[in-house]
Amino acid sequence: MKAASLLWLRIGIALLVFWWGVDKIIDPGHAIGVSDAFYFGIFSLPSLVPLLGALQVGLSLLALVGLFRRIVDPLILLVNLGSLVSVWRSIVDPWGLVMDGTNVLFFPSLAVGAGCLVLIAFRDEERWVVDRTLGGGRQVDAVQAG
Repeated sequence: MKAASLLWLRIGIALLVFWWGVDKIIDPGHAIGVSDAFYFGIFSLPSLVPLLGALQVGLSLLALVGLFRRIVDPLILLVNLGSLVSVWRSIVDPWGLVMDGTNVLFFPSLAVGAGCLVLIAFRDEERWVVDRTLGGGRQVDAVQAG
């Protein structure tokens, strides 16, 4: 049950990051609008957005199959923490009772961040990941694989 739960969590988080990356590739204008609204325009360069999307898709595919988890899982956490921090008002006041510009639909960002932490904390408990299969039951790191 634990291994299956961790696999479902890994799949869900990886697919979330995957679709965010795909969105940057196929609709850079949408990603630029999100960057302008939530990230102070830091990622609003039209030539940069598809590249970031491609990197995000690649990272999500590594996360999906569970390869190089010691590196990939913290990077996935950072991606999701960036989103969580950008919508902090919606975490503190989801219905906008006190703060303007909140949205209850952003509240699940808190659960996604927690899920990322669970994957890191229970890394050794995962069974159905590629780096464990390649390592004969132990995790294969990028340093070992190279």
